[in-house]
Amino acid sequence: MKSTKRAWIIILGVVVVGLLIAMFVAFNTAKTTQTTKFYERAGITYSANGEIQFSADKAEFKYIVVDVYNIRGYKNVGDSVAVISSSIGRNELDFEKLELLQQNGVIVNYTDPNAGSAWSSLIMPILTIGIGIAIVFIFIRQMNAGNRGAMDFGKTKTQVTNNVKVRFSDVAGAEEEKLELQEIVDFLKNPQKYTELGARIPKGVLLVGPPGTGKTLFAKAVAGEASVPFFSISGSDFVEMFVGVGASRVRDLFNTAKRSQPCIVFIDEIDAVGRQRGAGLGGGNDEREQTLNQLLVQMDGFEENEGIIIMAATNRADVLDPALLRPGRFDRQIYVNMPDVKGREAILKVHARNKPLASDVNFKILARLTGGFSGADLANLLNEAAILAARENRKFITNVDLYEGINKVVMGPQKKSRLMTETDKRQTAYHESGHAILAKLLPNYYPVQEVSIIPRGRAGGYTLARPDRDDNYITKDFLLDDLVMTMGGRAAEAIVLKKVTSGPSGDITQATRIARAMVTEYGMSDKIGPVSYGNNGEVFIGRDYQQREPYSEDTAKVIDQEIRDLINNAYQKAVELLTANRAFLDVMARVLIERETIYGEEVDMIMDGKTVQEVLDFMETKDNTNPIERAESTMKRNDEQTPTNE
Repeated sequence: MKSTKRAWIIILGVVVVGLLIAMFVAFNTAKTTQTTKFYERAGITYSANGEIQFSADKAEFKYIVVDVYNIRGYKNVGDSVAVISSSIGRNELDFEKLELLQQNGVIVNYTDPNAGSAWSSLIMPILTIGIGIAIVFIFIRQMNAGNRGAMDFGKTKTQVTNNVKVRFSDVAGAEEEKLELQEIVDFLKNPQKYTELGARIPKGVLLVGPPGTGKTLFAKAVAGEASVPFFSISGSDFVEMFVGVGASRVRDLFNTAKRSQPCIVFIDEIDAVGRQRGAGLGGGNDEREQTLNQLLVQMDGFEENEGIIIMAATNRADVLDPALLRPGRFDRQIYVNMPDVKGREAILKVHARNKPLASDVNFKILARLTGGFSGADLANLLNEAAILAARENRKFITNVDLYEGINKVVMGPQKKSRLMTETDKRQTAYHESGHAILAKLLPNYYPVQEVSIIPRGRAGGYTLARPDRDDNYITKDFLLDDLVMTMGGRAAEAIVLKKVTSGPSGDITQATRIARAMVTEYGMSDKIGPVSYGNNGEVFIGRDYQQREPYSEDTAKVIDQEIRDLINNAYQKAVELLTANRAFLDVMARVLIERETIYGEEVDMIMDGKTVQEVLDFMETKDNTNPIERAESTMKRNDEQTPTNE
């Protein structure tokens, strides 16, 4: 389609140029003929031997005026004067003829023909030729650009940065990962130290980890510390609809990198091109598989690519082809974990470098409040806090902004403007009170930080019970308590409202997921035992087409029954605990209806038997206290009850 359009443009250009040339020739021919006739009417003729002569009997003009653009002759016609004019060019103004006319009594007046005749006679042909040349040049350039585009289709789309500004000091919360990557930096700076000992630096480094943990940032930091060129490209940039293009781009990438050795080639989201070959229903993708084959050969094949270190990042290492992960290609795999409490504190300090913070901001408390946050989440938290501070026209980011930023990242912004009927408000208050009271009664659950009936995101209300420590393992007792707490909202509604609503649907979904994992993955079922019947991690549709499940139908029935029993038992326990503590439930619900949001201190007061009025009076004294300080006091009480190892 594009080539046809270009051909028509070329044809049209040739036609236009031809018409311009034809018009120019015709114009000059007509002008020459007209000028010749003018001289004949002035009495100028030629003798037999070709000499110019004047014939008085044929002369019509007694007066001739010559200017820049034309020549005019005046003759008497009766009592009036007639004017005969002719356009002239520079080469058509014959001074010999004009002198002959003057010698024979004809008055000739003219300006200096050199003053403007050159411009007037040459402007049109020069302009015409110039336009024609410009049009032809444009067409040729377009054709060459089209040819270059076709030839460049197999060129790599990599971005090259020769002076990366990122350093290891810009990456916090992953000290072990830095140590692993420091060897890469040292090799790029001092390769001889390793080669003398017979050591071979890894050709490829695969960074694996959850989204937002800083894998791309690590790759930039390595290039920045080593001061080497950084070639970055996405895995999806290799694959096109035409077979062979991706492989051509891989070859071009390595050829380009060879000219800049030593260097780092970073492939982000490598799972887009490195998925297992021949997997899934209907076989594989020829273009993607050829691209992967070419990448495998370039990394460890017939050609040596010394000085080129391939770094790649993915959060889907389970789908990568085994040939890509073997030694000699991606020799080293570094798992970038979610940051712990100390790592979160360091990351917060890094991202707060260019932000004005209030003097009472405590990064240690913020780190304890952000359990489970990745580096990207923490950066987003500080950004949201800065936006909130700017919205309120504050010059500094306060604890209030930071606390609201945490909640906004976790659950979305508050929706205070949403109208709630008294019935919905009462139902939400009892629902969230059920969660909060059970979280306090259950010995293995997290401390309650905040309870609110103000909608956030898709939730009509929320109960925040965050871990203030980083535990690496989850116990069965905790998961059982988690099930009970999760079913607390439905249990409270059933006890107080005497009806079942759609409000706890999200809780039921979460409880089902927890119970299924306990039975099929964690081996926490007494009837099933320590056997895994969970998902085997298969992500390719059709690989195990028509293959049976790894367990019988009888086992499937037992699994379903165990999941049902876990949820039902948790629900029954929630009902029993809330029924026995109905007074706490009523007090908390009334306080929530009155104030909409309460914190850990108010929850503790309610569980200590304080009345509604006592709690409300206490909240009056705390209205000017920022939520970070209140969370800190709650943590201190919890630490006194359950000492930590920190």
